[in-house]
Amino acid sequence: MSDAAARPGTSTGTVKKSAEVQAQTLNGARATRIQILVGADDGAPNFVMRRILMDEVGSGMPAHTNAVEHEQYVLRGRARVGISGEEFEVVADDTLYIPAGAPHWYEVVEAPFEFLCVVPNTPDEVRLVETEDS
Repeated sequence: MSDAAARPGTSTGTVKKSAEVQAQTLNGARATRIQILVGADDGAPNFVMRRILMDEVGSGMPAHTNAVEHEQYVLRGRARVGISGEEFEVVADDTLYIPAGAPHWYEVVEAPFEFLCVVPNTPDEVRLVETEDS
């Protein structure tokens, strides 16, 4: 058996270490980074797997909508998450489904907070949601 190595853009598959995937600052969010773990550059035609990392208590994302649905799995930490006007507290091993167009937001209660987010590999449009505090 050979060592696993990244083979970007192939139809034979890709294996890589998540720690080696560069994290980018997520625009509009507080102390939040994103890694594209699997996506089009890896030859994935249908879905993108992202890891979201929120580093501080109080960090997170403001209320926004996306044109695509989200399936999420919490890896560690604790956060309050708003989805379509309902508020939830989530911890490791919780799963979330956020429909396309549903307003949602995140606020970290216990840091670091990390989750996997799978979305369709189609164009997305992010729109900030006006709140009473805006």
